[in-house]
Amino acid sequence: MAAAESDREVPSALCTEFLNFSAKDTASKWLQVTDLYKEVYQHLASYVPKIYCLGPNLNPQSEDLLAQLLLQAPLEWYLCGEDPSMGLAKLEQNNQPSQLCGHVFRVGEPTYSCRECAADPTCVLCMQCFLGSVHKEHRYRMTTSGGGGFCDCGDTEAWKKGPYCQKHEPNISDSCQEVNSSQPQDPLAHLSTDMIARCYNVFSIVLKYAVDMLTWDKENELPLGLEPPDRGDTYYCMLFNDEVHTYEQVIYTLQKAVNCTQKEAVSFATTVDRDGRKSVRFGDFAFCEQAKSVIVRNTSRQSKPLRVQVMHSSVVAHQCFALKALHWLGHVIGYSDALRRILCQVGLERGPEGENSSLVDTLMLCDSKMWKGARNVYHQLFMSSLLMDLKYKKLFAIQFAKNYERLQSDYVKDDHDREFSVTDLSVQMFTVPSLARMLITEENLMTTIIRTFVDHLRHRDLQGRFQFERYTAQQAFKFRRVQSLIGDLKYVLISRPTEWSDQLREKFLEGLDTFLELFKCMQGMDPVVRQVGQHIEMEPEWEAAFTLQMKLTHIISMMQEWCATDERVLIEAYKKCLTALTHCHSGFTDGEQPITLSICGHSVDTIRYCVSQEKVSIHLPVSRLLAGLHVLLSKMEVAYRFPEQLPLSELSPPMLIEHPLRCLVLCAQVHAGMWRRNGFSLVNQIYYYHNVKCRVEMFDKDLIMLQAGASMMDPNHFLMIVLSRFELYHIFSSADCRKRYNRENTNKDVVQQNNTLIEEMLHLIMMVVGERFEAGVGQVEGCDQIKREIIHQLCIRPMAHSELVKALPENENKETGMERVIDCVASFKKPGVTGRGLYELRPECAKQFNLYFHHYSRADQSKAEEAQRKLKRQNGEDTALHPPVLPLFSPLFASLVNILQCDVLLGMLGAVLQWAVEPSGGHWSESMLQRVLHLIGMGLLEEQQQLENSSEDNDVSFNFTLKISLCGCILGPGEAPSNTASVLALLENLQNAHHLEVHKDMIRWILKTVASIKTIRELTAFTCTVTASGSHGQEEMVCDKDKAERKRKMEMARLRREKIMAQMSEMQRHFINENKELFQQSLEELDASTSSSLEHSPTSSDAALVCVGPRRSCPREKRQVVTCILCQEEQEIRADGKAMVLAAFVQRSTVMSKNRKRPPHDPEHYDPLFMHPDLSFGTHTGSCGHIMHSHCWQRYFEAVQAKEQRRQQRLRVHTSYDVGNGEFLCPLCECLSNTVIPLLPRAKGSSSCEQPGLGQWLKTSGQQIKAMHSAHRKLQPISVDAVEETVEEGCPAPEGFRVDYTPTSPYSSTIKEMLTTFGTATYKVGLKVHPNEQDPRVPIMCWGSCAYTIQSIERLLVDEEKPLFGSLPCRQDDCLSSLARFGSACWTAASQPSVQGHFIRLVAALIPDPQVETSPCILDIDMLHLLVSVVLSYGSVHSQDSSGLSVDAVQLHLFHLITVAHMVQILLTSGPEEVTMEQESEGAEREEEEAICCLYNTLRTHLGSSLPEVGSGWHLWRCVKTGILPYLRGAALFFHHLNGVPTPPELHALCPGQWEVLCGYLSLPSNLLQLYHSQQELLEPLLHGWCSHPSLRQTLQGGGVLVSFPRESNSLIDLPDDYSALINQASSFTCPKSGGDKSRAPTLCLVCGSMLCSQSYCCQTELDGEDVGACTAHTFACGAGVGIFLRVRESQVLFLAGKTKGCFYAPPYLDDYGETDQGLRRGNPLHLCRERYRKIQKLWRQHSITEEIGHAQEANQTLVGIDWQHL
Repeated sequence: MAAAESDREVPSALCTEFLNFSAKDTASKWLQVTDLYKEVYQHLASYVPKIYCLGPNLNPQSEDLLAQLLLQAPLEWYLCGEDPSMGLAKLEQNNQPSQLCGHVFRVGEPTYSCRECAADPTCVLCMQCFLGSVHKEHRYRMTTSGGGGFCDCGDTEAWKKGPYCQKHEPNISDSCQEVNSSQPQDPLAHLSTDMIARCYNVFSIVLKYAVDMLTWDKENELPLGLEPPDRGDTYYCMLFNDEVHTYEQVIYTLQKAVNCTQKEAVSFATTVDRDGRKSVRFGDFAFCEQAKSVIVRNTSRQSKPLRVQVMHSSVVAHQCFALKALHWLGHVIGYSDALRRILCQVGLERGPEGENSSLVDTLMLCDSKMWKGARNVYHQLFMSSLLMDLKYKKLFAIQFAKNYERLQSDYVKDDHDREFSVTDLSVQMFTVPSLARMLITEENLMTTIIRTFVDHLRHRDLQGRFQFERYTAQQAFKFRRVQSLIGDLKYVLISRPTEWSDQLREKFLEGLDTFLELFKCMQGMDPVVRQVGQHIEMEPEWEAAFTLQMKLTHIISMMQEWCATDERVLIEAYKKCLTALTHCHSGFTDGEQPITLSICGHSVDTIRYCVSQEKVSIHLPVSRLLAGLHVLLSKMEVAYRFPEQLPLSELSPPMLIEHPLRCLVLCAQVHAGMWRRNGFSLVNQIYYYHNVKCRVEMFDKDLIMLQAGASMMDPNHFLMIVLSRFELYHIFSSADCRKRYNRENTNKDVVQQNNTLIEEMLHLIMMVVGERFEAGVGQVEGCDQIKREIIHQLCIRPMAHSELVKALPENENKETGMERVIDCVASFKKPGVTGRGLYELRPECAKQFNLYFHHYSRADQSKAEEAQRKLKRQNGEDTALHPPVLPLFSPLFASLVNILQCDVLLGMLGAVLQWAVEPSGGHWSESMLQRVLHLIGMGLLEEQQQLENSSEDNDVSFNFTLKISLCGCILGPGEAPSNTASVLALLENLQNAHHLEVHKDMIRWILKTVASIKTIRELTAFTCTVTASGSHGQEEMVCDKDKAERKRKMEMARLRREKIMAQMSEMQRHFINENKELFQQSLEELDASTSSSLEHSPTSSDAALVCVGPRRSCPREKRQVVTCILCQEEQEIRADGKAMVLAAFVQRSTVMSKNRKRPPHDPEHYDPLFMHPDLSFGTHTGSCGHIMHSHCWQRYFEAVQAKEQRRQQRLRVHTSYDVGNGEFLCPLCECLSNTVIPLLPRAKGSSSCEQPGLGQWLKTSGQQIKAMHSAHRKLQPISVDAVEETVEEGCPAPEGFRVDYTPTSPYSSTIKEMLTTFGTATYKVGLKVHPNEQDPRVPIMCWGSCAYTIQSIERLLVDEEKPLFGSLPCRQDDCLSSLARFGSACWTAASQPSVQGHFIRLVAALIPDPQVETSPCILDIDMLHLLVSVVLSYGSVHSQDSSGLSVDAVQLHLFHLITVAHMVQILLTSGPEEVTMEQESEGAEREEEEAICCLYNTLRTHLGSSLPEVGSGWHLWRCVKTGILPYLRGAALFFHHLNGVPTPPELHALCPGQWEVLCGYLSLPSNLLQLYHSQQELLEPLLHGWCSHPSLRQTLQGGGVLVSFPRESNSLIDLPDDYSALINQASSFTCPKSGGDKSRAPTLCLVCGSMLCSQSYCCQTELDGEDVGACTAHTFACGAGVGIFLRVRESQVLFLAGKTKGCFYAPPYLDDYGETDQGLRRGNPLHLCRERYRKIQKLWRQHSITEEIGHAQEANQTLVGIDWQHL
């Protein structure tokens, strides 16, 4: 207690001291002293503890205010030497504005990068600069910032062009000055030396103070000179953030340690997470120490404990002010570049200790010891000072690079995320090309980074390779952190040098050496051995090695690009790489015995090695780097210009190809199923090896290495080594390999495996010869390769832009290069309301299709084959998918084509063809044959191409046709040639083989091509002048013949089809004519059975159709027969029959609400009898239209319940429906439902005898009401006081009205039961109460739901511009009829007196009744709700009336009365007229205008000045006519469905003259005022009664909610066209609960436009005793439980319903390619697609959101597991 009192006294003591304080005097005192440092420290020592940290609850506002007055003000006075407000303003005036923008990004703020002009992807602009720059017209990428970086506008090195926006454009005058003085001007020039000295003093003292305090690690004492004059025993228990413990653990621990509530603990945890530390207890030392021990004890079980310190309050106070001081420095240097430069100088000045002793170094090196908040503040200061001053940026970069290794080691040991580490600043320096080059040459940065990286990966095997096998979580965490080093290396290399200095060459090659050291550790890591016998026990760790590979992929590519820019570097790099590879090989070769292979008279020496038995590794980065450099030698033509400098002669081709070949064989064997027992880890490795993320530096380079090796070897030798590695040598080397009978007895699996291996080997040979699209291997440009990739992707199927991007490899700038070429190979097809835009292949590109494209997976290949064959069939071409024409090889690789005509290959081809001719026991496969044919095709095309390109004098050495015409035989060692058939002969044989139908086209094409090549050769031999046109002659002739024949057949078929069709239609006509009357009859039956809304034909065609009143048209009586969807039985709907029900969904709704501010009512006491016109919430009923027997439905529902109870014991997840709330899915369409509506027969029309007029009826009904009043009173228990009142009860009931008569219900028991079921469901949902069938409000809720549903459907029809009748789907039609008929019958299930009581109160609102106390004012009643309720409740009164008064007459009188009341309502709320040209009206209109003026003036006599004067009757009549239309349309829908009267055809279309038809159908005069004027003397007193209601005047004068008519339909909010406007809006949104903190998941409500802080602890609220997130809470306030939100950072629409249901929906924002970008991953600019937004709006207006969620959750089970209530 004492502490608290002293707390209270301190400020008052201080106040006097504070009031007497003068900053000016203090500053002038400081100017006099000699030791300023000591003086300022004394001032801080005495004042800081008095201002900061005086109690448990810190009060930042007052603290900051006092700090400003007592601490900052004297410093500013001293700095300026005058009043700071003047001094700082002067500085700002003299300051040259910086051309660097330097805006620091907030979390979630949009950033823009230009894909055409940015030097690299880290160069970004803020929104303001972007909008004022040239880049907004370019291809740009938009992302949201993680916070911390800054805008690069004005940095000329960051942009290839357009570095400035309009705001930062340098002035012409400035640039002239700079040119003259060749040196940029010094910002200190315009400051006096005196001022500079003062600044220097202040900055050095303040910065030193801040650095000392933030890096201070003693908890109980202060640095020298800051010891407080008097020390109290006040301590804080300070909790620090770490990234190990979860929110839940911290909250739980705090509740135990400092016994706070959960809410407080959550707030503590949030602050600790945000700021990095928070005091959780204040008091004396022991008190705080106790809390500390509890926290440590509780969190040390699984991991290291939370960090907690007990700190003296004065230490905490000085640390708080130190942060403030850094903020202040950042603020002050913003006034002038000169001050910024002085601060930089102070910060980087070396201290007395020499190396690394400047203040900046101290901060950097203590980074990992500081807490999050302190780090953020000083990083911000570095960014606004050091990084904004180009001179000091360079000096800072050097210091950073010097300390790089230490900083990174600190970061790896620390556990905070990278964004809170000083190492994150590397991106600001390393991406500046000039700085990066300087750091490489001066600080050897490249070597430092790689060496640091290698040092951290310590796990090696005996050969020194990385070993990730037994990989602990701790190491994995460290490995993840070490990867950031690769990012830094990428920044350094991202822009390639244009000119090289000798020093740069030297340092780059030194870096490359270190890089090769890293690669040597990777070469051959994670080797695998084939498991034989049993399955592998533990899946080995493979991901780490692949993560490393993926991270390094871009680095490897960039290294090669650097090498490509300088010939000397390239030659040196090639040599180094070759040495490294030789070194790697020398380690592996021991123990491999040499053997000699020979086939076809060729022999080669190699080693014995079986992939299926030895170790083999998929990681070969050294070989692959060499392959990349080898291609560059060819591409840069170095190989041809400086062959003497290259060690090409020393290369051993077999060594080069050995490891890549093993790797490819491993893939083939995995495909062949030989490695099944090695588990998934191997399958995954093979998958990634071919995957687009890795293949550029893995699979592709292995292939290039094989090509490089093969180009330097005898092709026969190359193929023999390949055969040997594929373990197929024994098959093709045996003399009788063509017969293969000796393999009959072998194991079937082995045969199958060998077949697959042969297929894979043939495929490999195709790739080695045919993959020439890498620049340097073939004579192609870079873009040809991308074109080919795109063509082959689109050959599978048309694809969206994002799919194509995913299928293409990205470079380091995240670019695929696709946009440059896509338009010449594909055409774009825009999307509709769903789906996405697709690219389709241009037909002329299809001829480049290669079935054996090397990047196809098996699945892709078969899909592409199918698609291309289908396309060819459609175009009527032959379906042979022959190989495409290929570009030429580069000279270095030119010898590869000889593989096609070498003996070994021809022998292999011949063998496979021979097997195919005599198929024996599955020793060959069709795909093997297909590959052989493809290879033959490749050989022929190659020859044809060489012939066409050759000039006459040089002979074409490539003669494939000759080779295949000769004997094809594989000779064993020393055998005589046998007379086997040539390849060509075998093909001619195969042409007629019946078992090869599929390949006929291909074989035919090959034979044709052979013939045409022979023709060319003969022509060449004869004339020696080759005419290219002749080459195709024969082929074309054959082709043309084929085509003509095919065309003739197609024409014949067409004629035949047309003839048959003509015959059929003739027979049909004949049949109809013969059986005319039969058809007539069935058509009539058909007409009768259609739904009632389509009954155009009235009974008497001359009488107009009327749906209400004594003259209403009688619908044709017909039986209504329906079928139950569950038992398929038919059933007629009868009042006394079995009940039939309709599945329905009842929900609360605010879709039509005009007042979302209305507080929710108390469900227990709320009286829903009258609906306010603002429709603030209603109850909507929808149905899917499926009908069941009530007993079938009950059985079904019980089964669902039982299943749910069983499921609950198994797993506790929500399903898409909540059985506890009575929900189920419709058995047929799985639509969400929560009740059923009984189907009832139509009420019988009464006989129309003479009916009383309005006056007579008013009198009768008055008497009836009195009689009912007295009857109801008798039912109530009489108290003694009420005896006197009973005297006046002598009023007689009118004739034929029996108050005591209780009618019997006409309905069967099952129908009664269903009446109760639906009534109770509507009551329960609509009022959010527990079901209670006795509650008198049950019928009211049902009538309300009927009216609300009609109103919502009427609005929908208007919004969609559809006619009133005939356009509704039958499910809505059936739902409305059932609702209306249910409403008229539901009184039979309730107590009759209570329903009569409702009727009395409803009528009293129109006809004043002295016995009803509180009737609402006419402006507070929605008239359609009143009409529906009063008409439907009248049944309970009419059942006691036997006087012959028909229901129809009463309906009509009530309708007329309510219509008049509605007109009055509209006139009262019509508002002043707009000034328009006075319209000339015709006679009829004139009459209406006079009448309306007359009525309006009558109202004015009653209300006086509350109503404005209106001169124009035309305006009033227009107001009434438009205002009353929705009510009349609603009434027409209601009476049509209630009475079943057919509708006039004019209302089935949107044609003129609707008003008159509508009025006629409702038996109203088309001049509605006749209703009033014809009965004026009767209605006048009613009018007077309405106007004299006490609250009417009050409402008109602005006292209540005034709704004007017609009510506009509600729409979802307007969204901006450009998505970045939304992101910007969201980034400035702060969480409303946690003071100014940025919200992590800002979410926009699309119904009302509120921005919410979703998915966070801070904004959770309690709803019905459960914690729910901000969105869920908002749905109950704004949408009665249903919400539509846009998650701005994810670009995702979120639908929520209740607490447990939700789903994500495609956003209405699309990029230029017609795709959404959920999660903003691609970053393409997004624009609003209005059609899609309208679709979401339509779902909302139709009340289909819940249904949509249900369907989504049924389709996608993962949605069910999400905790929607926390969003």
